[in-house]
Amino acid sequence: MKRLWYGVLSVLLVTSLVPSAISAKKQEEPDAELWSAVKPLETTVTFLNTGAHPDDERSDFLAYLSRGLGVKTSSLIANRGEGGQNAIGNELGNGLGIIRSNEMVEAAKVNGVKAYHLSETTSDPIYDFGFSKSPEETLEKWGEEVTYSRLIRFIRTYQPDIVMPSFLDVDSQHGHHRAMNVLSVRAFEDAADPTVFPEQLKEGLEPWQIKKLYLPVSKDEATTSIEIGGYDPVYGMSYPQLGEASRYLHKSQGMGREVPVEPRQTHLLLADSAVEADSSDLFAGIPYDFDEWANAVRDKKLSGKLADLQESLDEIVDAYPDRTAILPKSQKALDETRKLAKHVEKSKLAGEVKHDLLHKLELKEEQLQEVSFISSNLETTINIGSYVLTQGEKTEVMVEVKNNGRQKVQHLEAELLTPDGWKHGGKAKLKHLKPGESGKVTFDVTVPEDAGYFEPYADPALQVRLSFKEKGTETVRVQDLDNTVSVLPELSVTPDPVNITVNTADVQDEIPVKVRVKNYRAGETEATVSLKLPEGWKSEPESIETAFGARFEEKTAAFTLIPPATVEEGDFTVEAVAEMDGQSFNTTVQEIKYEHINDSYYLYPSVINGVAFEMLKPEGLKVGYIDSGFDQMADAFSNAGFDITKLTPEDLASGDLSQYDTIVTGIRATLGREDLLQNNERIKEYVRNGGHFVMQYVTAADPWDAELTPPYPLKIGTPSIRWRVTDETAEVTMTKPDHPLFNYPNKITSSDWDNWVQERGLYFPMEWDSRYETFVSMADPGEDPFTSGILMAEYGEGTYLYTNLVFYRQIGAQVPGGYRIFANLMSYGTQK
Repeated sequence: MKRLWYGVLSVLLVTSLVPSAISAKKQEEPDAELWSAVKPLETTVTFLNTGAHPDDERSDFLAYLSRGLGVKTSSLIANRGEGGQNAIGNELGNGLGIIRSNEMVEAAKVNGVKAYHLSETTSDPIYDFGFSKSPEETLEKWGEEVTYSRLIRFIRTYQPDIVMPSFLDVDSQHGHHRAMNVLSVRAFEDAADPTVFPEQLKEGLEPWQIKKLYLPVSKDEATTSIEIGGYDPVYGMSYPQLGEASRYLHKSQGMGREVPVEPRQTHLLLADSAVEADSSDLFAGIPYDFDEWANAVRDKKLSGKLADLQESLDEIVDAYPDRTAILPKSQKALDETRKLAKHVEKSKLAGEVKHDLLHKLELKEEQLQEVSFISSNLETTINIGSYVLTQGEKTEVMVEVKNNGRQKVQHLEAELLTPDGWKHGGKAKLKHLKPGESGKVTFDVTVPEDAGYFEPYADPALQVRLSFKEKGTETVRVQDLDNTVSVLPELSVTPDPVNITVNTADVQDEIPVKVRVKNYRAGETEATVSLKLPEGWKSEPESIETAFGARFEEKTAAFTLIPPATVEEGDFTVEAVAEMDGQSFNTTVQEIKYEHINDSYYLYPSVINGVAFEMLKPEGLKVGYIDSGFDQMADAFSNAGFDITKLTPEDLASGDLSQYDTIVTGIRATLGREDLLQNNERIKEYVRNGGHFVMQYVTAADPWDAELTPPYPLKIGTPSIRWRVTDETAEVTMTKPDHPLFNYPNKITSSDWDNWVQERGLYFPMEWDSRYETFVSMADPGEDPFTSGILMAEYGEGTYLYTNLVFYRQIGAQVPGGYRIFANLMSYGTQK
């Protein structure tokens, strides 16, 4: 049995974790692709890590298990991270969730881990609704029944031997993390109970008994400590470094850090077990390979076959890195595995043992096919006429396979896998490829006229199934294209702005609106663009003709909205529509394109959300905005009629700041704008000379010197979980209700705190100089109130205001009170 570094190690080693065959062939460059395929042949163990958000995976430990030991390792994450912040772009909500989901897929590839989610669609109830302090609140919002049902279904499908939640159920943890811990612990028994979600058994699933449940704990609490810090020469990194390499791909969260090669331990507590074990080793009591399975079954003939299979698997590992030698060995082992599975199926083994063993053989069949394909040295190139398609379109998919190996590959076939209704001509034979020979096949593809549009979390629209036979044994591999194939509407219609605010106290005479129309149809086309308006509204012009010469061409139609003289308070919508060939298109296609992930798209109605309410503003108020890139507050207030100027780095460094009554920063501006700290003394000078500065929140991890950045000491609360109000309905007390902040230019009342979304505030300051005044008090249920949501101090002739309330979410959600309160915070610059 070839186990590496599991259990408690008394000596911390930093050494090679690969077979002696590698040492004997040091002159050769490590074949990481091949090693990542053959290493899993050493073990039959499966491991599942559960978490709540993308980035919750225990990357270093998972890299050790997968890359170091070859354990089949996966992460199951509840939601898509939609409620977070975006460090690389302006996408929020579902757009951000799509980015984070795809980042997790790419990150998992580095670790050799497979990523899964419980959330299935962009309208899924298992949604990142923001920070939660309890598992009860989390499961109430997600829907405990649907969340738990999906978790049990996944466990019964994936069939892990070991499950480990990433976090504990303790009050210092995010409620989403705690919820996944609670459900994972409960699933240890329930996944094996046929009375729990019995409808799943009628669908063909079977109960599955997790063998061990581990929890991540401190060293003092651990029953098992595992050294994971070793250096792997195949990958040229230690396992923690591999873990960080994967975390760097969570770019929208700013993850990843440099770590040295040094000892590191993972500490685990065995919380529950269904097996008897004579040691505290991680895998003790669980058959580690087919040799141990041979000892576990009470069938002499079957035991012999299992031992023989493991011997064949070990021979493949020992043959590394010789691809030519591995291919026939892999095909032989693949044949053995399939025959052995039939033997087990016919055997009289106990039901649970038979089920488990068949699962292990099925897993090994998958792994051996991967080994065979890699060792065959077949290089596959897949080209498509266009990655973007429209309904009814015809395109070509060309598959070229080149034999880069030293032996002939027999009976090679290619098949295009598509959704139902697509036409593509079926299988195509490439026959036999000699060394150095290439074969090509072209599929003529027709997209159905009623094909569904792209869904970001659905299976790929197109894949290629390749197969070959070696020594009479067929090997199959399904291969993705190198980018996303998407069926999109022929026209994307994107209005700008996406939100309109009408001030009923001073209704705008005109509201400029632009509509970007992008053509996804192949070739030339024409369209008529117009707006569907509320009663009494007009647009000039009423419609605009546009013409496109090719796919991906984009045109902008400019309209002027003319509201009626009086507008009733409340919500309204303006729909943008493009008509072409008698068909109306009213969908926005949000393109999500970054170099580190595949292209994706988010489709939603092309609607402008409007809200009308009274919002007073001082005459002549002039605001400079330091845009951090993390919010769209400046645009929102500009659209509402405020005079907002976005300040450039040059403006901060040498511009005339005194021309602004108020200067405002976007959220996390010290992270998003390095020049802000570089020019911090100019900001202080601006305030000393009579300016009003509004600083929106930074996190405790963002660049921020509590003593030097603000004019007087101000320390951000840590740990952050303790310093936030997550209940968006939490009562807010204005402790100085007569202060101008709450009376000029708008009279702020309790109703302005109604209908807030996601949360009240986060990263509340924990310490601040006595020269700061406090203005609000709020708390989550059962907790002591925070009074630092708005802090303001006089500094020289001016004022410095810091707020950690989440105004940017309220503005994005068109919450009138959020607008009115923040308008007052900005307007204080005219009070001095």
